[in-house]
Amino acid sequence: MAVQINDAYIELLNQGVSREIQVSLQYLLQHCKMEKILRKVRAENILLDKTTYETIAKDLKDFGIQEMKHAAKIIERIYFLGGKATTKGAKVNVGEGLKDFAKNDFKAEEEALILYRKVIEEARKIGDMETYDDFIKIYSDEEKHLFRFQELLTIDDKEPPEIEPESKHFRAVFTDDYLALLNKGVAGEISAIIQYTNQHEKANWLTLRKLETPLEVIEDKNKAKVVSELLKKVFMVEMQHLEMIAERIYRVKGEAVAVPDPLPQVGENADDFLKLDHKAEDDAIMLYRGIVAEALKRDDTVTRRLFEKIIDDEESHYWGFDDFF
Repeated sequence: MAVQINDAYIELLNQGVSREIQVSLQYLLQHCKMEKILRKVRAENILLDKTTYETIAKDLKDFGIQEMKHAAKIIERIYFLGGKATTKGAKVNVGEGLKDFAKNDFKAEEEALILYRKVIEEARKIGDMETYDDFIKIYSDEEKHLFRFQELLTIDDKEPPEIEPESKHFRAVFTDDYLALLNKGVAGEISAIIQYTNQHEKANWLTLRKLETPLEVIEDKNKAKVVSELLKKVFMVEMQHLEMIAERIYRVKGEAVAVPDPLPQVGENADDFLKLDHKAEDDAIMLYRGIVAEALKRDDTVTRRLFEKIIDDEESHYWGFDDFF
């Protein structure tokens, strides 16, 4: 190794991973929740094609995706340096409305910039210039996010009170226990996103190892590379699932959870990844079949169709992993 790496330095980088996982989930869930807020303000903007809220919702989604890419970049670097990347995110703070979003997100970005200045300084001291360059770029992105949230702090955010209509019989099916069941889907998708992202970057690192068989030499590819490419496709779909389920929960006036369940598991090599992910997809399919059955009992057609579509995707992932056995 060209530079001397110690546990304290890897821990510092892992603080960055935790921070990026936190804000990625925070911004994506805020993006989903914005639809709930929009319904309160739509009456005052009924003649407008677009409101401030929709513009901000797009920013939040874009930022959330960018933050997950930051997490992936740091995870990749940790594995390259011989460390073990964390799967634990810092605490997510969504908030109730636009003012809360702006305050929580500004604080998160401010804390990230303080942390990343420390990382940049430590990387420079030990001569880890690749990490130094990575965090200079990440720092630039975070500073732009900070300034955007700083702008939002000045918006006159006067959301009208939510008026409950008298006719809401159909909404009676969305009981607390039913919403808790839907939130198991949110928690599972968060777990999958973190697990597959971490494994993807670890597989990239394993790809750098020696090509062993004649076929691997000819193709310039090994099993880890193939699995890495598969995982990238899969976790992007899981991000879409998270958005779909969270939006449905907010649509029916629920609140989405922000903690992974089960806890993500990474494994040591490509074979471990495949076994763990095969089981994760199997568990997800069984959970979602249960949700579909419950939605059918309650005549909740929209939720039933949503999860049937997700099951189609999860079965595709399941068979993709199954092909390796």
